[in-house]
Amino acid sequence: MVQVGQYNTLKVVKAVDFGMYLDGGADEILLPKRYVPDGLQPGDEITVFVYHDNDGRLIATTLHPYAAVGDIAMMEVADVNASGAFLKWGLMKDVFVPISQQENRMKPGDKRLVRLYIDEKTGRVTATEKIDKYLSNYELTVAEHEQVSVLVYQKTDIGYKVIVNSKHLGVLHFNEVFKELEIGDKLSGFVKHIRPDNKIDVSPGVMGYTRVVGEEERILSLLQQNNGYLPYNDKSGPDEIHAFFGMSKKTFKMTLGALYKKRKISFIQTGTKLEEGD
Repeated sequence: MVQVGQYNTLKVVKAVDFGMYLDGGADEILLPKRYVPDGLQPGDEITVFVYHDNDGRLIATTLHPYAAVGDIAMMEVADVNASGAFLKWGLMKDVFVPISQQENRMKPGDKRLVRLYIDEKTGRVTATEKIDKYLSNYELTVAEHEQVSVLVYQKTDIGYKVIVNSKHLGVLHFNEVFKELEIGDKLSGFVKHIRPDNKIDVSPGVMGYTRVVGEEERILSLLQQNNGYLPYNDKSGPDEIHAFFGMSKKTFKMTLGALYKKRKISFIQTGTKLEEGD
């Protein structure tokens, strides 16, 4: 069964002058010629995104839209009419937002946080700004230390309210981030803690020492570029560490510790020194 507004892996049924038809079950779905990769043949399988074109026919593409059904994303208003607005989707077709699904009347150029869903009457992908009803922490689908996608939802007194995996609400505390975030910003993170009331605390990046691996090479490269010495060590302040290295002091200390254990660096009173041979 083909899922509209989602990625589907479908078999090529036949080739025609203007593209290829894919097996959509009850109907064949056209993959236009401009999206057909070289070497694709009848009988092959291909992963495509399926949606309705302007004439209401199912069509396939190898393009990646800004969001799929079930996703929450920041999207820009392309046009409006008496019935609603149209959002840029990254495809040949825009996504419709009925007036009834708008929090405030949209204007061209606006950027709005929306969720994509299938309209029951038309069967087409539609957008809504009324996303709170889709977010719940009653039954969590994430666990502590799990990698998650994070979308900035609101700014609060303690940090940012974020949407986790387009399903749950979480909090990203100010002391976990080192730059100003905007509503709609996407980042990768992990579940730091789940409280007894199912409230989720998240952190950016990856969990624990796994985040250190990529930072080790960066610090070694910076040492090599600066004649084997940097005037920073585990006594340096968090602001100066972030300004120079773009990482938190906690990650910086973990990375230095890993490099020290590997005997790639040594510490001196004024900073960090690259060991000979590295």
